[in-house]
Amino acid sequence: MSLNRTEALDMVRESISRVVPGADVAALGPDEVFRDVLEMDSLDFLGFVEILSERSGVRIDDEDTPRLTTLSDSADFLLARASPGGR
Repeated sequence: MSLNRTEALDMVRESISRVVPGADVAALGPDEVFRDVLEMDSLDFLGFVEILSERSGVRIDDEDTPRLTTLSDSADFLLARASPGGR
């Protein structure tokens, strides 16, 4: 799957919205820790990770989750993994 940055950011926002309905993801800054801002608990975050993995087709392991703290970091992670040869 080939993604550009805008598509990756949209995918992250949509995944958050599916887990936290009504969240104002448009108001999230790219470097805000969305889990804190949206008061996501660990089950919410796990749901986000599962949905993001499903939607993107990118495998996300437990050790990868610290890289999914902000919109920007999450998009960078997807871009790196979705690119040819990404792991």
